[in-house]
Amino acid sequence: MKQITLRIAPNGQIEAQTHGLKGTACLPYIRILEQLTGAVAVDSDFTKEYREVECPETVLQEEESVCDT
Repeated sequence: MKQITLRIAPNGQIEAQTHGLKGTACLPYIRILEQLTGAVAVDSDFTKEYREVECPETVLQEEESVCDT
């Protein structure tokens, strides 16, 4: 499941973290979140999921074990 967690601090600072988005699939959401919140991204870190590769739905049975790790 793809999710975005937003945390808004008392001082108005917004922190967002994506879940279920592998590789560069998370990057377009930076601009979307900026537009929705009226904020500007000033810092970012990549999660473990960023370094993973999204596997297509139609992979062969033998290849599924590679993508499920």
